[in-house]
Amino acid sequence: MSIKNDIILRLENITKEFPGVLALDRVSLEVKQGEVHVLLGENGAGKSTLMKILCGVYKKDGGKIFIDNKEVTINGVKDAEKLGIGIIHQEFNLLPFRDIAQNIFLGKEPRKNIKLVDVIDRSVMYKKCRELLDSLEININEYALVKDLGVAQKQMVEIAKALSSEVKILIMDEPTATLTKNEIDKLFNIIKQLKAKGVSIIYISHRLEEIKMIGDRVTVLRDGKYIGTVEVCDTSTDELVKMMVGRKIENLYNRTYNKIGKEALRVEGLTLDKRIRDVSFKIHEGEIVGFYGLVGAGRTEVAKTVFGEYKPDKGSIFVFGRKLSKLTPTEAVKNKIGLLPEDRKEEGLTIKMSVKQNIVQASLKKVFPSGILKEDLELEISKKYIKELNIATPDAHKIVKNLSGGNQQKVVLAKWLLTESDIIIFDEPTRGIDVGAKAEIYEIMDELAKKGRAIMMISSDIKEIMGLTDRIYVMYQGKIIAEFDHQNYNQEEIISFAIGKGEKHG
Repeated sequence: MSIKNDIILRLENITKEFPGVLALDRVSLEVKQGEVHVLLGENGAGKSTLMKILCGVYKKDGGKIFIDNKEVTINGVKDAEKLGIGIIHQEFNLLPFRDIAQNIFLGKEPRKNIKLVDVIDRSVMYKKCRELLDSLEININEYALVKDLGVAQKQMVEIAKALSSEVKILIMDEPTATLTKNEIDKLFNIIKQLKAKGVSIIYISHRLEEIKMIGDRVTVLRDGKYIGTVEVCDTSTDELVKMMVGRKIENLYNRTYNKIGKEALRVEGLTLDKRIRDVSFKIHEGEIVGFYGLVGAGRTEVAKTVFGEYKPDKGSIFVFGRKLSKLTPTEAVKNKIGLLPEDRKEEGLTIKMSVKQNIVQASLKKVFPSGILKEDLELEISKKYIKELNIATPDAHKIVKNLSGGNQQKVVLAKWLLTESDIIIFDEPTRGIDVGAKAEIYEIMDELAKKGRAIMMISSDIKEIMGLTDRIYVMYQGKIIAEFDHQNYNQEEIISFAIGKGEKHG
């Protein structure tokens, strides 16, 4: 199919208002056929709101939508689907107790007629599912239940689900947030194939390095307003950041390398079925120690085992030289270990509760020893952390699910700082967080290290993990196979070990 590069989508002066908030203020956007059009902006800039209007989740309060130069009305998700608009959501929209094929073809299952009864043709559905997964090089069993998948695998299922229908315009909202380099390469190959077929892609990402790799043009939003559209090849990353935040961000990875203190955490011979194999490591006071590897390498499993969520088959955990006799989350909290999990909404927060309720959640016995909750004290404590961590919220009563990703992450951190955690585990700390919030999270982590906290950091972003850590342990297939000191970091070498090419220590 030849690509005409004509304007396939035009949004004119789109306005959307929520109670007390003007989310979109006369925003316009043009997307060409067969281009990757990056939509950039900090959390709260209006990107997701604009895309939800395009997908029929929200109704616009003003403005016009044109597809192929024809004005269209989108009153719901079905309207959008009929117009050839698909979306890969940042927040997974999957049914956990159904298998992959059932999720991908939900509402559009192949049918057959048996004795005048219309039923789902399961054999065709699973065959089509397998063919789709194979075409995307997704090596997951089509009969696997979604609840048993990892975060990255769920992301790949979302991608397959979106591509199971014929789409003209595909919205990708943070599609690489949980993917490894190899998986990102596969995704980018899929994007190139879609472009060649004339599919237009609206690509939302906080990973600025990806824009140069995959984008054609960039539109920037800030505070619900249109800032500008630029050609990727003519624009620097610094210029994009300035358009996003209205200022230049200096030294994104501004790390202070301190003199390390005493050993805070020691793990010896940790083994958990086939997921963790004889893992040993140390973290000292004042250190940020990184764990790098492909998804499935065992990094999150190590973190959750240290926190007591998983019970190991063997191995020992020592906190300040004392061996932990019980390995449970309650015991971990007692021993001043905190965990900011990879999936903060599912595992780190109670999203339907307020900021103040989430902050005190892990410290109820400490804050209210009598067992009687005192709202004035709860409010006083939460205000302290809102100020210290610069949590952007109107007040402490705000429901957490309504905060941006970066501010949600700060609430999780506040919860563990209130417990006075000496050892803090950050699992993918900046997943789905914009560049301005990333800089704040990095600064907070550096300050914590300066104050003597011992930090274990898991990240799939090689630049992030190299920029922030004192040391990096590289994991492959459940084992630590390499260790690097920050003075000897080499990106190619670290990635090489992560894909299993060699073994190195020290």
